[in-house]
Amino acid sequence: MSMRASAARYARALLDVAIKESDPERAGHELAVFVDLVNGHPDLERVLANPVVSAADKRAMVQQVVDRLQLSTPAAKLLTLLAARGRLPLLPDLLDVYRERLMEHQRVVRAEVTTAAPLSNERVAQLQQRLASATGRAVTMTTKVNPAIIGGVITRIGSTVYDGSVAAQLAKVRRRLSER
Repeated sequence: MSMRASAARYARALLDVAIKESDPERAGHELAVFVDLVNGHPDLERVLANPVVSAADKRAMVQQVVDRLQLSTPAAKLLTLLAARGRLPLLPDLLDVYRERLMEHQRVVRAEVTTAAPLSNERVAQLQQRLASATGRAVTMTTKVNPAIIGGVITRIGSTVYDGSVAAQLAKVRRRLSER
């Protein structure tokens, strides 16, 4: 089983437990804090990744960190379980998958919008509202500027791309003219 698949199983379990027992957003935040803490301390990262250090010692170290951070029960149990099973290297993938699943649970989609010129805050809000009504979900939107598209908007929601750019329209016209 791939690391991403294993991470997905743990993320699903954490989300299920967090929904039933506590706050799923808090669990995700706490998981992110732990990952950032480990990434920010290379010595801790090396010790937790070192196969020579016993699982019991890793579990004890993780338990100390969990206690100091005062993590909620679901996140604390998961982290100590991962340490005991030698699965701490899954944490970055687990965090990514957890965030994706949490967004699904909250019915939120990410949209990336590319325009030829920067959008005003008012236009961003209007576009976000239109995307929300089109998808039937709340939308978290990021914007990018790419003058090469000349005008219009390119929107990416998940793996779907809606290309309403002037450059794409010109390319279509060019193709049609060359076919004739």
